[in-house]
Amino acid sequence: MTSTNKDPILVVVQLTGGNDYMNTVIPYENPLYYDNRTTVGIAQEDVLPIGQGLAFNPTLSGIKNLYDQGKVALINGIGYPTPNRSHFRSMDIWHTCEPEKVGDEGWLGRAIRDLDPKAENVLTGVNFGRGLPRAMALTGVPVASVAVLETYGVLTGITPEAERTQALDLFSRMYSPIAGTGHVMDYLGSTGLDALKGADILKTVPDLYQSSVEYNDSVIGRNLKGIAKVLTANLGTRIFYTQQPGYDTHANQVPTHKALLESLSLAINDFYEDLREHNTSEDVLIYLFTEFGRRVRDNGSGTDHGAGGLAMAIGDPVKGGIYSEYPSLAVGDLEEGDLKHNFDFRGAYGTVAEKWLGLDATTIVGGKFEQLDFV
Repeated sequence: MTSTNKDPILVVVQLTGGNDYMNTVIPYENPLYYDNRTTVGIAQEDVLPIGQGLAFNPTLSGIKNLYDQGKVALINGIGYPTPNRSHFRSMDIWHTCEPEKVGDEGWLGRAIRDLDPKAENVLTGVNFGRGLPRAMALTGVPVASVAVLETYGVLTGITPEAERTQALDLFSRMYSPIAGTGHVMDYLGSTGLDALKGADILKTVPDLYQSSVEYNDSVIGRNLKGIAKVLTANLGTRIFYTQQPGYDTHANQVPTHKALLESLSLAINDFYEDLREHNTSEDVLIYLFTEFGRRVRDNGSGTDHGAGGLAMAIGDPVKGGIYSEYPSLAVGDLEEGDLKHNFDFRGAYGTVAEKWLGLDATTIVGGKFEQLDFV
């Protein structure tokens, strides 16, 4: 498949563990915020106001700078009906768009299939991180999953070259379809060979990349730099995925959350500058999400699992601003002590799929949901 960097590209960033929405976008003019956040509350004089009584956490100056340029959309109160407070189940729901049952198809897997129905490019979808996120999983859809780009490949630890070639030959034959063994071996065969092809292509990428941007040295900074290397190599990758772990802040939240948001903000800013330097920032939409928010009232040291949360869309294609209403903090409006969601996450995914990637949102998210105008 031939592709140019003018194809719309989606970069999904998962904030793993349940990011504290109320301390990321702070309702700093609402006294109920300070009544409930006696330990972890962010002081009014420290916040970065953005209007409508809301403000960014003071560590998000890089994202605030992009917001001021109209390049950040805040999606308030995002979630789904009957929220689940288990990390694994809730993340599974976000990955498969199936709140009612356990899903077996990832929403991005479906998007990759629709973008490349004949699976002509083994790198249409690339994940930076260990393992394959459920969001990208779909039978017959190849996705490369990269831990560290510079050492990515199959059996790269084997030297000399002759031994590695022999091992790769064995590997490819092991994964080749065996006559008469049915679909399972067909799938394993194609998956193994796709991994070989993807590894061979991706190992050339680090040598092609040049940039004046010095990335913040953090998990998310390193992963976004890896994404920039592949993205600017113009390999036809349309969907990237990565995670920033650590948001399960039950205890010691103030320093932990501060460090996470600071790394995130620096990394997003660096990544955007890198895209701009490579004249590709207009082609890339970044979408940030987390599996749930935290409880309205702090627990004395941190915050426990909550419900309604926050998503962000960032980049040149974004119509910046505040979308959806910030949920009410009044006791009578809470759902078991949590913020009530007021916008279904499948509507945000549908917006991205339809208005950015040009796909049929209904098949991607499993139904028709209200969309927003942030693209």
